[in-house]
Amino acid sequence: VQLQASGGGLVEIGGSLRLSCAASGNTVRVNAIAWYRQAPGKQRELVAAWSTGGDVKYAEAVKGRFAISGEDSKKTAYLEMIDLVLEDSAVYYCNAGWGAGYDWWEYEYEYWGQGTQVTVSS
Repeated sequence: VQLQASGGGLVEIGGSLRLSCAASGNTVRVNAIAWYRQAPGKQRELVAAWSTGGDVKYAEAVKGRFAISGEDSKKTAYLEMIDLVLEDSAVYYCNAGWGAGYDWWEYEYEYWGQGTQVTVSS
């Protein structure tokens, strides 16, 4: 499985961006796509996760500002980010694989995409 992430960029505080992550290859092994981010000097953290069943999960820091959605037929997920703040600046990574169980969103999946930089400026 290969993941192609896109959509990062430079935006001012309060601005918005949309990230996309498209899975290709043997995508029968994919039923969930998540976004992680890593800021300089910090650990990688989960931002949001989407399952092909329609479930979504968010980190507390982005609830109400970020929205994740996806298209099962395309094995593609989108992350709409609004009201961006300085703390949202990071490299955002797409992560996909097979999620199962009640905690389907709490662990990292098998496949990773390249990172895309999101920079929020003042």
